[in-house]
Amino acid sequence: RVQLVESGGGSVQAGGSLRLSCTASGYTVSSGVMAWFRQAPGKEREGVAMITSDGRPSYADSAQGRFTISRDNAKNTLYLQLNSLKPEDTAMYYCAAGVRMWPVRLSPRYFDYWGQGTQVTVSS
Repeated sequence: RVQLVESGGGSVQAGGSLRLSCTASGYTVSSGVMAWFRQAPGKEREGVAMITSDGRPSYADSAQGRFTISRDNAKNTLYLQLNSLKPEDTAMYYCAAGVRMWPVRLSPRYFDYWGQGTQVTVSS
């Protein structure tokens, strides 16, 4: 079965950086589109970034220029580099895989498999 395990979250001050990891088992990260989402308390889950099987990234406006999605095929791991963090980036961050509809969009309903999340807290 597919398992996605996120790690790397933590508490940082505004302007700081973190690198999130999502290690997959039962799924090959290079085989399809994968994505990062986040959900703040009381808010809907929103897309942050996604990467295609051929390595093309795309970003939500809130992430453009500050976050970078990448993967290491040898480690079967997806990453999200978070730079210039802001308090409004505080959320639980989830990785997702297993596209269920095409053309894929950066929306939760397009993905079947989810990790348990890793918390990012940014203080001002």
